[in-house]
Amino acid sequence: MTNAMLDDAVPGFRPDQLEGFRIGVTSERRAADLIDALERRGAQVMHAPTLRMENARDDAQVIADTHAIIDARPDVVLATTAFGIRRWLEVADAGGVGDELIDTMGAARILVRGPKARGGVRAAGLDDSGMSEEETTASLVDKVLAEFPPGLTIAVQAHGYLDAAHLKPLRAAGHRVLLVAPYRWRSLDDSDERIPRLIEAICQRQLDCVTFTSAPAVDALYAASEGLGAYDELVAAFRRGVVAAAVGPVTAAPLQAAGIQPLQPERFRMGALIRLVCERLPELRVARVRTAHGDVVVRGTIVELDGRRIPLTPTPLALLRTLLDAEGAVVSREQLLRSVGTADEHALEMALSRLRRSLGAPIIATVVKRGYRVDVAA
Repeated sequence: MTNAMLDDAVPGFRPDQLEGFRIGVTSERRAADLIDALERRGAQVMHAPTLRMENARDDAQVIADTHAIIDARPDVVLATTAFGIRRWLEVADAGGVGDELIDTMGAARILVRGPKARGGVRAAGLDDSGMSEEETTASLVDKVLAEFPPGLTIAVQAHGYLDAAHLKPLRAAGHRVLLVAPYRWRSLDDSDERIPRLIEAICQRQLDCVTFTSAPAVDALYAASEGLGAYDELVAAFRRGVVAAAVGPVTAAPLQAAGIQPLQPERFRMGALIRLVCERLPELRVARVRTAHGDVVVRGTIVELDGRRIPLTPTPLALLRTLLDAEGAVVSREQLLRSVGTADEHALEMALSRLRRSLGAPIIATVVKRGYRVDVAA
């Protein structure tokens, strides 16, 4: 999808829709399109792909699996992704069996997981016999079980992270299942510092939103946070304010399993995801507090006070949000230190001093021997 098409998919496009908001992007594939769309709406983007899509390590295995499928003359072919179909046909063609594979698929009933897989099938000059209702592998399997008799041979183009449990019902129904995996997902190695920085920013609530376009990307983020000893903090941050945005229910599932309720568009498309983020972030991540010195509005990294727009850096912003969340109650130094992920009291004092200077009004009061509070209006 081009940038213009993404703009068309988000009615009422304005270059300030996401001004002030910081958004994390965890995808690698098509990440440039997503990042560009967010930035052109005013967002600051932190890109940290948690997974990388790569071709199968050994094309010989793909060719061998393709030969087995051609020899088996399957009754049904399940196409799960457009990229996987294209990649499979390219490898088969390079291996000298491209025409045979096309003939084999053409003689079978092709079922597709979603519109993108349908596009991949049609681009090859083939047609499909139907699409899963929920655009998931599980619902694609349910369609086979509901519409076909048992005992068939079924070829499955596996996507990069196919849970084998999804295919057990097919085998349990007496079907012979053959797999081909033209590509896979790979976790990034420890030398990529973007992921620890993303996790730190989430835990300190320095991001307003994090987008996810695949369930494996969520699982990879969990695994990385566990390796850093920050899993509990990460989940707590998503539950307490950092907005998770998932492109669809499959991607949302591992978030929901951890007690995180992500935004999900009704249509499982990137344009719909962008539109939803544009609509909901101003509602979910704009804080308004009436203080004795005027109304304070925090929109992402920008604070509005007495007609002034004040950009804040991450640490002062985290302190201000923590104080505002307390709604005038005293916040201890220990709580503030935790909110910015440090034990350095001198650094805390310096950050509070910078915050007070930036605000230019005595909104933050010191409570001797107890901590700090926002001077809310009576």
